[in-house]
Amino acid sequence: MNPPSTKLSPDALMTRDGASFAGLHVTVDLYEAIELDNISFIEKVMRECVVECGATLLHIHLNHFTPNDGVTGVAVLAESHISVHTWPERSFAAFDLFMCGDAQPEKAIAILEARFSAKRTTVNVFRRGLDL
Repeated sequence: MNPPSTKLSPDALMTRDGASFAGLHVTVDLYEAIELDNISFIEKVMRECVVECGATLLHIHLNHFTPNDGVTGVAVLAESHISVHTWPERSFAAFDLFMCGDAQPEKAIAILEARFSAKRTTVNVFRRGLDL
């Protein structure tokens, strides 16, 4: 009998430019954005991002603090997650997209900018788990 493997399944890792790592973490800050208090719109956009990124939605949960106030929540994915926190009074939203495998989280950037009509966007991309 063979001992169980302690290595991650290769299909759970992400490979880019010949390097394998746990996944890509993309942070997207939207400034001067609209619809940030519209929970149903935010959910629709997050679902669009999931599809465009090639991910698998397991569950989505969003919380609206009070009418016309911020939204926070997460889309739990087989490949990890998309989270959101909005400050509509400041026209600002912070999205985190972390995905592994064959998913392409960077494809969500243009969707988020366009749907929320952001006047300015800051994006950071991190490779997580480089030492696996």
